[in-house]
Amino acid sequence: MYPEPYLAFLHEFHTTRDYFECHEILEEYWKEDPPEHRKEYWVGLIQLAVALYHQRRGNVKGAKRLISNSLHLLSTERKALANLGLDDDAFILLLRTLKKKMDAEMPYESVMLPIKDEALLSLCRQMAEKEGLPFGQESNLSHTFLIEKHRLRDRSDVILERKRQLKRKKSRGI
Repeated sequence: MYPEPYLAFLHEFHTTRDYFECHEILEEYWKEDPPEHRKEYWVGLIQLAVALYHQRRGNVKGAKRLISNSLHLLSTERKALANLGLDDDAFILLLRTLKKKMDAEMPYESVMLPIKDEALLSLCRQMAEKEGLPFGQESNLSHTFLIEKHRLRDRSDVILERKRQLKRKKSRGI
């Protein structure tokens, strides 16, 4: 009923609190559609995850910008939010609350997305249980790799691909 990447997003969001991974999962899924058919609500969810990632690591400016963007996009996508099993009113209220907290430069706190569809909520809990993770656990603020993942992750595959593309362009005289 729901796309697998969305389920994976919800899983990471509520168990590992790996917001960088949330971003990666949904961005890859969002890019599967041709540019003219891409859904803005996926971007709003991606921006929410990245806003929380930045807030948690103390990047106030980035967090504020992204939560504002997320709120702007998702405020116009209420039907899509409801179709994703979320309580759209509670979701927009959550975004507004997060924006106020980020604007006031308050410290990061873990949040739960308001899942309205009981079957979806049950599935999310089952996914967490299957991996031995508590659903809704607080973010581990001492987990350096989780907090600084964008800097600490292995990017050798990305660098290798960039070198291949550059070599290809040079060989074609571009």
